[in-house]
Amino acid sequence: MTAKEQLRHRIEAFSEEGAVEALRLPDLRNDPVVAAFRDAPLDDEPFTEEDEAALGEARADVAAGRTVPLDEAMRELE
Repeated sequence: MTAKEQLRHRIEAFSEEGAVEALRLPDLRNDPVVAAFRDAPLDDEPFTEEDEAALGEARADVAAGRTVPLDEAMRELE
């Protein structure tokens, strides 16, 4: 079975929702923001003890409910 035949077969199995999502994929290939992330170099900086401590604090804040909703944070930044 050719690649196009395989693709046709898979498309026929999509739900309507899946087809809508699939239609977006080719557009993403040309999106400059997606390209910037795709082409960015890997972050090879090591994860430090300081990073680990900050992550632990953030997780504790979330667990304790010490968070700010995004819309509220955005209003504060205006």
